[in-house]
Amino acid sequence: MLKRREFMRVFSAAGFGGTLLPGVLWAQAQGKAAISKEMIDDAAKIAGIAITDKYKEMLVESLKEHGKGFDEIFALHMANSVEPALLFVPDMSGVKIETQKMALKMSGAPAIAVSKSPEELAFATVRELAELLRTRKMTATSLTQLYLERLKRFDPQLKFMVTLTEERALAQAREADREIVAGKYRGPLHGLPWGAKDLLAVKGYPTTWGAGGFEKQVIDEDATVVKRLDESGAVLVAKLTLGALANGDHWFGGITRNPWNVQQGSSGSSAGPASATAAGCVAFSIGSETLGSISSPSTRCGCTGLRPTFGFVPRTGAMALSWSMDKLGPICRSVEDCALVLNAIDGPDGRDRSVNQHAVFNWDASLDWRKLRVGYLHKDFEPSPEPAETEEKPAATPEEQKKREEASKRREARRARMAYDRKFNDAALEKLRAIGVKLVPVEMPKFPYDAMVMMLESEAAAAFDELTRTGRDKLLTEQGADDWPNTFRSARFFPAVEYIQASRARRLATEAVGKVFAEFDVIVSPTFSQQLVITNLTGHPALILPNGFRGEGAPAPASTEDGADENVGGPGTPVSLTFLGNLYGEAKMLALARAYQEATGFHRLYPKLNG
Repeated sequence: MLKRREFMRVFSAAGFGGTLLPGVLWAQAQGKAAISKEMIDDAAKIAGIAITDKYKEMLVESLKEHGKGFDEIFALHMANSVEPALLFVPDMSGVKIETQKMALKMSGAPAIAVSKSPEELAFATVRELAELLRTRKMTATSLTQLYLERLKRFDPQLKFMVTLTEERALAQAREADREIVAGKYRGPLHGLPWGAKDLLAVKGYPTTWGAGGFEKQVIDEDATVVKRLDESGAVLVAKLTLGALANGDHWFGGITRNPWNVQQGSSGSSAGPASATAAGCVAFSIGSETLGSISSPSTRCGCTGLRPTFGFVPRTGAMALSWSMDKLGPICRSVEDCALVLNAIDGPDGRDRSVNQHAVFNWDASLDWRKLRVGYLHKDFEPSPEPAETEEKPAATPEEQKKREEASKRREARRARMAYDRKFNDAALEKLRAIGVKLVPVEMPKFPYDAMVMMLESEAAAAFDELTRTGRDKLLTEQGADDWPNTFRSARFFPAVEYIQASRARRLATEAVGKVFAEFDVIVSPTFSQQLVITNLTGHPALILPNGFRGEGAPAPASTEDGADENVGGPGTPVSLTFLGNLYGEAKMLALARAYQEATGFHRLYPKLNG
């Protein structure tokens, strides 16, 4: 047993209980060197505290004993799938959820002709493709071959694919054709080709997590989402890229591209699903979001992305980044497509303890959205105040001056882009009012939301602790200040107490935000406002849809360098709008979003690719 009480008594007596000191010392001792008084001095300097000689001997002995326990835990070599014995549950006070599963109510059968060119068919919606297969005007095999050919043709240009699952796909497609002919139609996803973000395990294929060092990793199970889509008759054609360990669009094979501007990255980390869907290379895809990984690439690529309520879709068989924030959801071409996919993948699986055991999703395309209570984050739609002028800084070295100028250029480009994009947000509010939506202004409660993100960083560092300890983090493609290797190392310096304090603050925030949502069925927001952090922390669902395209007069990106992070926006690129819903209130949120989408039609546009 660890001398935990002694350890805490010594630290408390010295007045060090809330400092970074234990983490600093442990980090220093990773090379297996014995903890010494000199280490304590060095750690104290980093922690910004003073420790008298009187306490150093006691600390050395206590910390040595404490360190043995860390080693014993590390020796377990826990798999990424092992979750902690702490569970985040969204605040459900006052939330009414549907608990009885009802029959799926889709929109009326669309008029679509199989005589359309392959190029046009590739961009048809799930609802349209489903009708072609249901009425046997097209076979699952021919549709699968169409998408396989496009995956092969456009992947060299867009780099959205890790593994082509061609053999599995053709076998599934042939089986789908046999069943449909025999009258065993499974529903709207039957025979439709889809792509999985490569953090979902699929038997017999690598599951690389997009990361160097994991290229040959094989997980001998199918993720629950994969199983459920198999059961719906959907056809898995590819495992698609994600930024290394779900960060950005840089993976071990390169940079996944934006089909609207191939000089730009697809954003992250559901980079491959968004790029492949936007390029007409899959009928739909499955992505994941922890803090923007469906929202951002859906925006960049002009897709319709659904981030469901935390605890609606089981994550069993998916890479864990943050057990208390990870969500799986569809990236599609239309809102109803997202509803049809969610209908196939939601609900408990008996393994993911975060999934609500009672909530059900009931899609009704005829739901009267005019009766919904709709708010909008009015301050988020207003112009951001210009930052105050700062005092002139002293003369810098040429290198420092260059960095200042580059940072200033990035800030100016971002301000110009936001000012230009504001007209799309204004037009969205006008359009919503024009179709009969009464918008009520609303604000989110004030909390230090950004500070709570340290929970994500701490959990991610724990999920990949062995990667950091063994030094294998150097195999990851990106090694900058904002990339995982540095974040994982930094998180080792977070005190456990502060993680718990952040969790407590998060509880207060979820309760306060829940009271705001209790007054509304749907809240409309710009995609990249503070709500993105807030609702990922509280677990509320979001629907991101294309909201127009920048014109020739759009401000140029801060950089036009191929694949640069600052290469964002510019003429011809999409913008988005976000609809937020109540916990497990996806059906109402999607109904309103679909009405807006049908009234605008931006989802019908698609990129013209060469290849």
